[in-house]
Amino acid sequence: MTETRPTPKFEEDEGAGYLRAVGLRPTQQRLALAGLLFSGEDRHVTAESLYEEATAQGVRVSLATVYNTLNQFKDAGLLREVVVHAGKSYFDTKTESHHHLYDEDSGKIEDVHLEVDEEQVRRKVEVPSGKRIAGVDIVVRLREHKG
Repeated sequence: MTETRPTPKFEEDEGAGYLRAVGLRPTQQRLALAGLLFSGEDRHVTAESLYEEATAQGVRVSLATVYNTLNQFKDAGLLREVVVHAGKSYFDTKTESHHHLYDEDSGKIEDVHLEVDEEQVRRKVEVPSGKRIAGVDIVVRLREHKG
């Protein structure tokens, strides 16, 4: 089972302590991005969408810094990465085990509740020597029906 942490919901003053607790230095940019990510409901963002949101809010940050910060938050267990296809990832503030519905036409992604017996999946998958299953993530892809 993948390790999850409770999704942080914090104001800037307590955000610094939370980032320190997961081993991250609370820089001004990290705090600003964390405030955008964790101050409301759970959500899915791309680096590009978070960058646009941050710059619209007056946060001075580069796209490279947003990418780096999202990956640092993911590595610290604050975010979950959902890869929908090569080169396209969403970062999810809900880190508990769950699955997703992805619309390939619109790019919209949302949580979906599926009754999946993860233990059965783990028993049926042949794992190479030296490896272990880190988690079970299901992405249901939708596409316009033509015809």
